[in-house]
Amino acid sequence: MLPLREPVSARPGMTFHQMLEQIRYEGVYPTRERAESVTRAVLAALGRQLTGDERVDLAACLPVEAALDFTGQIPDPRPRTGWGFVKDLATRTGVTLAAARWDTGTVLTVIADLAGPDLLERILAQLPPGYALLFGRAELTQPAAVPAGNRSETTAAAEGRAWTT
Repeated sequence: MLPLREPVSARPGMTFHQMLEQIRYEGVYPTRERAESVTRAVLAALGRQLTGDERVDLAACLPVEAALDFTGQIPDPRPRTGWGFVKDLATRTGVTLAAARWDTGTVLTVIADLAGPDLLERILAQLPPGYALLFGRAELTQPAAVPAGNRSETTAAAEGRAWTT
């Protein structure tokens, strides 16, 4: 039996207009209309990536207009990596890869704040590699294990062990 979770709810008082103004400020967009266009495109793209409880819980954290853009998409059966997400957004919106990366990071950073750390961790666990940076978080990976016979003095020192021969 699965444990019941606390329901996730939207940040009190965060309207769609306030969210757009924050995205406009963070992304340095010249107009509210540009911020809205970018926001809707990124939310739709994210809606094609997330499924299950994370999708439902994130929608509950968003203002209604944003939640409709997000949930109005059918999830892709083959989720894209973070870089694939940016390339797909660039293709769909007709902007450069650099602009798509900027737009993605701007919107997803605000979305991460709305979602909160616990939900964001669950979202990142569901998505393929490369999304943490898009959400404004570090993507830490475990270093590959080095066989004992191939370790250098630097590796041994970094691990807190004395160098022995």
